[in-house]
Amino acid sequence: MTVDQNETVDQRMCPPSGASAIVLSGFYEGLEVSLDRERIVIGRGRKADLALAEATISRSHAAIGFDGQAFYVEDLGSTNGTLVNGAKVTKQALKCDDEIQMGKLRIGVTLPR
Repeated sequence: MTVDQNETVDQRMCPPSGASAIVLSGFYEGLEVSLDRERIVIGRGRKADLALAEATISRSHAAIGFDGQAFYVEDLGSTNGTLVNGAKVTKQALKCDDEIQMGKLRIGVTLPR
């Protein structure tokens, strides 16, 4: 594989610009995070990429990621589960304006069209 081919593979896995997650309620309301990485782990533990002091979420609760074609949310074995638009999920493709709930934390998702 040449350098040019590696760059093409890397670009394919990079999320498109303009995607973000915003906390909709609670202490962190209004906090907006750019979804500019392949995967972002959300939790209350220090090792989480987005560490939030929220007692109702697990240390590594869920991840929001990009698989090269679509954004998704994946529950990471949390105690209270992860919901998308009110339905409990293990792994779910995301659409623009979906709402993710982890414990009392509600997160809105904005994706490029």
